Amino acid sequence: MTRLFNDPAAFADEALEGFTAAHRRWVRPVTGGVVRAAATPAGQVAVVIGGGSGHYPAFSGLVGQGLAHGAAVGNVFASPSAQQIRSVARAAHGDAGVLLMYGNYAGDVLHFGQAAERLAGDGIEARTFAVTDDISSARPEESAKRRGIAGDLPVFKAAAVAAEQGKPLAEVARVAEHANARTRSFGIAFSGCTLPGADHPLFTVPEARMAVGLGIHGEPGIGEEELPTADEAARLLVTTLLKELPEGVDRPEGGRAAVILNGLGSVKYEELFVVYRKVAQLLGDAGVDIVDPEVGELVTSFDMAGISLTLTWLDEELEALWRALADTPAFRKGAVTGPAPAVEPAAAEEPAAAEEPLVPEASDASRESAGTVVEALRTLAATVDAHVDELGRIDAVAGDGDHGIGMQRGSTAARLAAASARELGAGAGTVLHHAADAWADKAGGTSGALWGTILRSLGTALGDQDRPDATRVAAGVSEADAAVRRLGGAEVGDKTMVDVLVPFADTLAAATAAGTPLTDAWDRAATAAEAAAAATANLLPRKGRARPHAEKSLGTPDAGAHSLALIVRAVHGVLIDHH
Repeated sequence: MTRLFNDPAAFADEALEGFTAAHRRWVRPVTGGVVRAAATPAGQVAVVIGGGSGHYPAFSGLVGQGLAHGAAVGNVFASPSAQQIRSVARAAHGDAGVLLMYGNYAGDVLHFGQAAERLAGDGIEARTFAVTDDISSARPEESAKRRGIAGDLPVFKAAAVAAEQGKPLAEVARVAEHANARTRSFGIAFSGCTLPGADHPLFTVPEARMAVGLGIHGEPGIGEEELPTADEAARLLVTTLLKELPEGVDRPEGGRAAVILNGLGSVKYEELFVVYRKVAQLLGDAGVDIVDPEVGELVTSFDMAGISLTLTWLDEELEALWRALADTPAFRKGAVTGPAPAVEPAAAEEPAAAEEPLVPEASDASRESAGTVVEALRTLAATVDAHVDELGRIDAVAGDGDHGIGMQRGSTAARLAAASARELGAGAGTVLHHAADAWADKAGGTSGALWGTILRSLGTALGDQDRPDATRVAAGVSEADAAVRRLGGAEVGDKTMVDVLVPFADTLAAATAAGTPLTDAWDRAATAAEAAAAATANLLPRKGRARPHAEKSLGTPDAGAHSLALIVRAVHGVLIDHH
């Protein structure tokens, strides 16, 4: 378990602060993460990587020569927000564009995609790339749905070295795609990980058993087997990976591969070496020529007891990129010569003036309604606080168990931002916009992006001039529904929050169109939401981290659907009080 922490909510920020204090030769802190101590040279593409905390040395430890130019660091097991990614990318950008790279998780896909759009608005060319190396998370014909685990490292490195060679952005992205297509990973675990402040692990493995095909966020494995010996574990990892060769590799014999045996947190280095001796023997017996192997902790999951094996099948291009020099806080290859780079002052970050809140003029009626909005957000946050453990427990059945804490971070930030905006004289729409940005920024993850979208859609519909009526509120909820489906790609039946949002929005719209007062219409819609949330217990997930563990979730409602139903019911009480 994680024993040393202060406030669990501050763990990720404090860890990053300590990391930068310890590694100033390589990195300097910027809002949202870290960048190289030396500026990106003119004409060089900046490779910016990122993901949640809890995986060190990914992602901050991989910033430096021969690897990333910057890393956006989210909260524990939560993707960084679009604003964090944008901030890091702006600080890392030279003048040749940015490639944003991350593991293929829904929250990262949403936030990095939004960041790329915002960077384009800043006049910075940006592309995104998701690593998909974990063979246990989807079948070969659905490889685009696979998540990224320890294969992040060779893919990140290939792209970064290509960038340092002066290749243009399109070519750097091509190299990343090529490396990813030739990278496969597979993992096993013997115990789950425990988040800071939690009193139990995200999942457990029965005595004398192991989980097979786990994820790095504590997602349960896709199956269980008897606890192996070190040689048996090596044999399982190697034979599983050799069953699926990438296109262009017809057979293992005669192939050359970069090999990574990765410890997930509490498997000691000596244990890894015992396993690797058999891995090397088995690959050699299969005719594989191992190139510059890496054995150690490279992508972890807090204190998870587990290991993963990664093979990147090399051609001439990829071998040169894999062998290239690297010098970062946590990963070094070859002898890097020359003086240590000069550290640029932190003042190179975006000016503080850019952070000042913008509060447009608002009518008296809208400012009065802003009070109701603030009270609704206060009640929302209190509801999440009351159910945070329950939401985490539900999410841990087939996911990573962080839904409760993510919702708590987001709702608290939204409540505070809304109150501050109202004190500055903001109308209802602007109050919701400030709350939306704060929620997405502090929560990160999929729920952070989606709740930010919900609040922003409502704010745009309400505006700052008119007193919101039932029709306008219903229109805002309908737009939020459409925006969430458009952004997340989920539909009814996928076992997500959309299963609740759609009937809530449809019921509210129908009731208000028939002339029903807002409080009564909201009551009907909340009742529909509660029924829909309960019904998700009978669904198999088709989206998100729970998808590979679909059967495990039968009988349990979706955490995002359940939290939404709790929230809309609580907000109904606020509407009654302010009617």
